[in-house]
This record gives sequence, structure tokens and C-alpha cells, in this order.
Amino acid sequence: MCAVLVLVGCGTKKKLVSTTPEVPSWHTCLIQSARATITTSSDRLASTITMQTVRDSMLIISVTPMLGMEMLRIEATPTEVTAIDKIHGQYAVATYAELNRSLTPTLNWDILQQLCSAELPTGSEKARLQYIFNDETIELVIDYVPRKLDVPVRVFHQRLDKYNKVDISKWL
Repeated sequence: MCAVLVLVGCGTKKKLVSTTPEVPSWHTCLIQSARATITTSSDRLASTITMQTVRDSMLIISVTPMLGMEMLRIEATPTEVTAIDKIHGQYAVATYAELNRSLTPTLNWDILQQLCSAELPTGSEKARLQYIFNDETIELVIDYVPRKLDVPVRVFHQRLDKYNKVDISKWL
């Protein structure tokens, strides 16, 4: 037994590197009254949007083009995206893999979370993204307003029972 203790005690010592995990700088983020513009070859839509994010959990984008009435709501989690068209009473649910079959460059949770918390590498004043969806070029520009961090946000899933589910494969 002494021999084992001597062998273990005399063995090479590994140097342990102390790594402190990176602590997120915020838990919730709220951006109200940002201005979003979507431009395609045939259309241009500008609207006010509100983005509410709970880090690494859920985010909601609320599109309110006129009189504060929510027209479109996008709810996203790290695994899927739900789009609710309140004007036409329908919704669709897709995973990122399903969305990316028709979208170039690809979209993922990290990009969406950065977009909704004004943490894109381009800065926190304006975001400009360009995607190709089914051979149609779509440009998204968001003019950010100051964000509020670690404030209460109202991220709850919209009840979908009053909307008609649309098969996402029809659009993709």
C-alpha cells in the first residue's frame, strides 16, 4: 500500500488552468419601438417592432405597423420558430433546419438572439441583413433604439387555438 501511495504521490503533476466561465452581461433584454424595414424586389414594408428576449431561452418579435395593433408575432426558442399572422388568422411552426432549406445564409438561434438584443458584430445602432429566400433577395434593416437590460419582459406563448395552422412546407 505504501508503494502505491509513493507512486501516486511521485507521479507527474498536471498544471490546472483556472478558467472562469463567461458570465452573461444580461438575462433579459427589451427593445421597444425599433424601426424595421424589409425590402424585396417588389415590396417594401416598414414597421415598428418590439423585441423581448430571455437569454438562451425565448424571444418574441412583435410587429405593429399601425395604431399599436400587433399584425405579426414571431416567437422563437433555440429549437424552433413560430410565426403568427394575426391579420389572416394563421400560424406556422418551423425548426431552423426547415427554414434553412430555403434560406441563404442560414439562420440560427444565436444570430436571432443577437439580432433581438442589438448585439450583432455591426453594433447596436443599426442592423442590416440580407437573405435569399426561394431565389428572392430580402433585406432587413433594423434601426435600434436604446435597449433595456434585466427588466421584466412579458414573453409568453401566444394561444394558437384561435388560429389556423399552415403547413410550413407550402412556403419553403
